[in-house]
Amino acid sequence: MGAAETTRTRRRAIPWLLLALWIGVLALASPFASKLAGVQHNRATDYLPASADSTQVAKIQNRLPGGERTELVLVYHRDSGLTAADRATAARQIATIGRQHELTGTPQAVPSRDGTALMYPVTSDEPGTDEKKRDALVDDVRRVAHDQDGLTVQVGGPSAMATDAAGVYGSLGGPLLYTTVAVVAVLLVLIYRSPLLWLVPLVVAGVADFLSMGVAYGLNEAFGTTVTGQSQGVMTILVFGAGTDYALLLISRYREELRRHERPYDAMRAALRGCGPAVLASSGTVAAGLLCLLAADLNSSRGMGPLGTVGVLCALAAMLTLLPALLVLLGRRVFWPLVPAYGSTPTARRSLFGAMGSSAGRRPLTVLASGAVLLGALALGALNLPGTVKQQDAFVDKPESVAALETLARAYPEQSAQPIDVITPAGRADATLATVRATHGVASARPGRTGAGWTEISVIASAPPQSAAETATIKELRHELTGSYVGGPSAQQIDLEDTNARDRTVVIPIVLVSVLLILIALLRSLVAPLILVAAVIAVWGAALGIGGLVFGPLLGFQGTDPGLGLLSFVFLVALGVDYGIFLMHRMREESLNGAPPAAAALTALRTTGGVIASAGLVLAATFAVLTNMGLVQLVELGFVIAVGVLLDTFLVRTYLVTSASVALGRKVWWPGRLSRTPDPAPPDPAPPARAPEPVS
Repeated sequence: MGAAETTRTRRRAIPWLLLALWIGVLALASPFASKLAGVQHNRATDYLPASADSTQVAKIQNRLPGGERTELVLVYHRDSGLTAADRATAARQIATIGRQHELTGTPQAVPSRDGTALMYPVTSDEPGTDEKKRDALVDDVRRVAHDQDGLTVQVGGPSAMATDAAGVYGSLGGPLLYTTVAVVAVLLVLIYRSPLLWLVPLVVAGVADFLSMGVAYGLNEAFGTTVTGQSQGVMTILVFGAGTDYALLLISRYREELRRHERPYDAMRAALRGCGPAVLASSGTVAAGLLCLLAADLNSSRGMGPLGTVGVLCALAAMLTLLPALLVLLGRRVFWPLVPAYGSTPTARRSLFGAMGSSAGRRPLTVLASGAVLLGALALGALNLPGTVKQQDAFVDKPESVAALETLARAYPEQSAQPIDVITPAGRADATLATVRATHGVASARPGRTGAGWTEISVIASAPPQSAAETATIKELRHELTGSYVGGPSAQQIDLEDTNARDRTVVIPIVLVSVLLILIALLRSLVAPLILVAAVIAVWGAALGIGGLVFGPLLGFQGTDPGLGLLSFVFLVALGVDYGIFLMHRMREESLNGAPPAAAALTALRTTGGVIASAGLVLAATFAVLTNMGLVQLVELGFVIAVGVLLDTFLVRTYLVTSASVALGRKVWWPGRLSRTPDPAPPDPAPPARAPEPVS
């Protein structure tokens, strides 16, 4: 066998070896991937800031006798006033609940002043820290406490609200995955116009998602990484969104190379050499940006960093190994009916992005200034963003726990129905209780469990939950009670807001520096990275501004999640720079091949614009899937990122970055070698034709 035949045999074997390798990897990951849902937690401590008072309260409560308590409030209400039969019904249902479950003490009825409602605080140590047992208890109480003969019965309280939130998060897995797959499938069919090609990257993305679940479970087991419904959902979005982006770029370049190379294997090698560095750099930038979330103090944000990074890296590995192997094995026929023939020339068509680039190239400064003004005007809408969302406003559709809270607010306007938890050293319990009762805004306080060196005090404020007055009471308690911790649902919201403000000041600079350093190393320039970073910051501000014009006025949201600013910034900067790398990498490639600066910029836009637009549409659509979920924080996050990606794709990359590159010329590569390379000399004009000499 000759050397040439040996080489061809080896090349034919490589795709099959890669396919076999992935089958083995999936076999190893399968037992772990199926366990990820089992380690997902959506307790308060999984979202709270690590160092906050409310987090310490929740941790100490878990160590007290009975562990984490299930706290419920049963509300019996009749608009015309409760009857004797209503009170008897309430007492009978409460007695049934007491017989069926281990309650802490006997629930006592608290009547409203207007006689329309009865409130029964119900507490149980039965579930402990087991979320499934807590949810089962809440569901069982709701089965017993039901409406009867015009009497409205609602089960609320912190544990009921946690159960309702867990129900929303629990429903994310299936619907989120199926909706994401359906959206990506439709877009790929429209992009490729092929009955087979769209299926290949979609299957590979599914494989990457399965692998990411196994790796995420391994991280949880090895390092205790927090896994929540939110972080797992975002990981799935990133696998399909970013993975499909990488597939689009690779397949586009592979199609080009198939016209230049006879064998698919050679065409794929050329495609990987051409776009592989850009894909590696872009995925590295996204991963670095997400890992910066490890500097956050908020548990949910810090846990999202590793899971998001796992999703991106699994998508990268699959798209650079499994996808090429499948495409090579399927050959040219995978592109049917638009099969790129060897030696053929693609049909010349008027390019939308070529036309857009030409308009930007003719008046670059005008286009740049107009775009900057537009983004600045949109960013002003952020001033209209509603304040921090309250717990009862965090659901898109009102669950029973929120309805109960609203009923309590109407029937008991003189006091809160949501306890504030104070944890104090057992030896100082009496003094702490006296200080609490003397604090302005406290309606009542009573000692609770004692154990592990701590005493629990349940405090009821005189102001409604999460009002300015209750917030002032909580802050005064924290100021007066040195050595004690103040927690509970309202205190948790205060800590979430304060910690997110702290995280923004810490994480955002780290993200900017990390991304900037990667871009400088990749592009061998300082100016080009600064342009890309400035562009994504402008996109972030404009996307938040559009959110301010939509969330309250159009969607009726009463607040925004405290983590919206930080998370949207990290994702938009990392993913936005992703597209900037695709464009700038091709621009640099054209410049190295001798193209003048303006021609390099316009050629890069013309050749990558379609791919970037397709990738942007897919990524925006995958994040838009979150707007169909049942929690305000997910809807807001999905909306801002989807809008930001679209702005980045169709305005910033096509017009502003291109215009800036044309206006700066070779200065865009300063201080790198390309900035000092002279422009190629224009061709000599043809000499004028000589007039024929007269014939003598």
